[in-house]
Amino acid sequence: MSSTQFDGDIDSFVSYLKSNRGLSANTLKAYRADLTACLHLFELRGVTDLNEITLDDLRSWMAVESRDHARSSMARKTVAVRGFFAWAYEHGLTTTDPAATLMTPSIPSTLPAVLTESQAEQLLDVAEHAVATNQYKDDGGAAAASGSGKAAGKTADKSADTVNRSEAPARADKRDNARVTAESQRNAAILELLYATGIRVAELVSMDIADIDFSTRTIKVTGKGNKQRVVPFGLPAQRALETWLEQGRPVLARTATDAVKSRAANALFLGARGGRIDQRIARDIVHRAAREAGVPDISPHALRHSAATHILDGGADLREVQEMLGHSSLKTTQRYTHVSIEQLKNRYGQAFPRA
Repeated sequence: MSSTQFDGDIDSFVSYLKSNRGLSANTLKAYRADLTACLHLFELRGVTDLNEITLDDLRSWMAVESRDHARSSMARKTVAVRGFFAWAYEHGLTTTDPAATLMTPSIPSTLPAVLTESQAEQLLDVAEHAVATNQYKDDGGAAAASGSGKAAGKTADKSADTVNRSEAPARADKRDNARVTAESQRNAAILELLYATGIRVAELVSMDIADIDFSTRTIKVTGKGNKQRVVPFGLPAQRALETWLEQGRPVLARTATDAVKSRAANALFLGARGGRIDQRIARDIVHRAAREAGVPDISPHALRHSAATHILDGGADLREVQEMLGHSSLKTTQRYTHVSIEQLKNRYGQAFPRA
């Protein structure tokens, strides 16, 4: 990220937002990047004082940015810039607010992509099958290792060095099989939890083991603005989580260095090296699972959309789904009713003779 002479002002604004608005770390990071990029452009144009920036300058910046960014991204960038200049004016850093009338780009109302219920079932079935398949391989690897040990014992005339060389690959294979099995157990638990609860991927990767309450089959979720909510999950997710915590997680935890292990000691989901899993890996798990299941390629957010739509189709109240998803506005949740209506119209057209 490029630095600018305005970095101090940006830092002060971000600190203000963190203290007064309760925005999430991801939002603050995005705002900082947006403001740095914007002010860096003006710096390249010779601007040395915030007071030199005009409304026309900001519109010119928007024209440049909109070439490479979607309207949704431009809307966020505009909100960040408008907020920054309002704050600068209120705190005496500028004599005017050039962004006061800067218009936020309108975002077209598009229906979220969702899986059908049968496709979601297929996705989760394939993940569950992968766990069973890898456990079978793991057991086979253990048997093979045991068999090679017995054979070595019967061949007394072989040297100890020869035996050690023959057993080393078997031990390595066994470790690899255990790791692959552990990762498949983790992946199945991630998919089940995402679909069962509709949580965001950022919420998933930040979860700790203590956030799960198996007695009530609920999870405590920390969402945007550090707002917490309690979300229920079903029996399939419980089984997948228990398998991961009892069998898979200890395997991946053993691969961590002491420093990594201490930082990820409470993390619910771990990466291949034993640290807390990151969002990129979680997204890749969902995309790869969709390919293997032969369903439309989806993101974790599309799985969230799918969960919300299917819950509404099942008769859940809109307010209940709003609470479950952590939406601050009911208007956001209402998008899923449109998806349900569209699916109803499609089924109607396929099934009704006079459609």
